[in-house]
Amino acid sequence: MPFVKVGSLRELPPGSVLEANFGDDSYAVCNLGGEIHALGGICPHAGGPLGQGMVHDNMLVCPWHSYEYDIRSGENDEDSDMKVGKFSVRVEGGDILIDIPRAGTA
Repeated sequence: MPFVKVGSLRELPPGSVLEANFGDDSYAVCNLGGEIHALGGICPHAGGPLGQGMVHDNMLVCPWHSYEYDIRSGENDEDSDMKVGKFSVRVEGGDILIDIPRAGTA
């Protein structure tokens, strides 16, 4: 699986989220107290854009209906069976890279 640059640390201060789109896939890249995490960018509840949401404590909040997902695990705060995917992240030279699944492997 290839790592793809999605932004820079300058663009993602602690407590913020960045939306990244590749083909038909969307990702939400979060800075949780200096730790960078990447989640699937579509809310399983109603398809909201998680990358346009906000970080509250350790939760990513969907902008459409305020569903919350733990940034560290991808689990919904009220239903652990409702999850968004987690993706590997690397930071190199101030660039944020996430591991994008190859077509047909996601």
